[in-house]
Amino acid sequence: MSKTPAYIAKHIRTVIENGGSAPHTEEVQRFFKHEVRSRGWYTGELRKVAVRFRRTILAEHDMPYLLEVADQLFRGNVLEEKVFAVVTLQGVVADFGKREFKLFESWLDRISSWADHDALVHYLIGPIIAADATLLSRPPRWAKKKSRWHRRAAAVSLIHSTRQHKNFDRIQQITEMLLPSDDDMVQKGLGWLLREAAKANPEQTVAYLMTIRERSPRLVLRTACETLPVATRERVLGKKLAIAAAG
Repeated sequence: MSKTPAYIAKHIRTVIENGGSAPHTEEVQRFFKHEVRSRGWYTGELRKVAVRFRRTILAEHDMPYLLEVADQLFRGNVLEEKVFAVVTLQGVVADFGKREFKLFESWLDRISSWADHDALVHYLIGPIIAADATLLSRPPRWAKKKSRWHRRAAAVSLIHSTRQHKNFDRIQQITEMLLPSDDDMVQKGLGWLLREAAKANPEQTVAYLMTIRERSPRLVLRTACETLPVATRERVLGKKLAIAAAG
C-alpha cells in the first residue's frame, strides 16, 4: 500500500526531531526576539537531508504528492519543519505557476517568525512573481493588510524581480505603501528590497532614495544604502548618519 503524504511528513518530523542538536537550539534562539521552537539543526545539514527526501519522493511519486508533503510540514511552529518544506521545493520552483503560488500565498497565514517567512517568500513566492507579471497585483494587496508578515512579504517578494532588473515601478509603489510602517520587521524587509535594488539598478534607485530620504524611517534608509559607495551613501543619508551606519 502506498504511503500517504501525511505519513511521509510525519516520518520527516521524526527525522528532524531526532537529528537536531540541543546546544544549537539555544544558539538559534539568539537570532529571535520571541521564543522560537527549533530542533537545533544547522542549515547546511538540513538542506542536504531535504534534497535527498525530494529526490526519493519524486522518484516514486508526482509533484502534487511532493507539494502535499510540504504543505503538511508547513504547519505548526517548528522552524526546521517549515524550512525543510521550502528547501524541498526550492530546487523545482521553476516548474511552479499560479496554482502553486496560491498554495504558497496561503502559507503566509502560518508564519511564526522572520526565518520561515523569508524562506517561503524569498525562495518560493518571489521567483514565481518574477516569472509571471500577472502576479504583480498580489504584493500591493499584502501591503494593505494588518499582518506584519503579509506587509513584509510585499517587499521581500520583489527581490528576485529587482535582481532581474524588472518591475521597478512596482518596487516604488510598494515602498510608498510601506514607508509609514513603524514595524521593524516591515522596515527591515523594505530596506532589504531597496538594498537589492541599489545593487541591481544603482543610478535609478539612488535617484529614488533621494526623493524619500526625508520621510523614510532611518532603519529603511540605512539598510538600503549599505552596499553603496561611501560618497553616495553620504549623499543619501547625510554625512553624520552615513558615518554612524558604517560604524
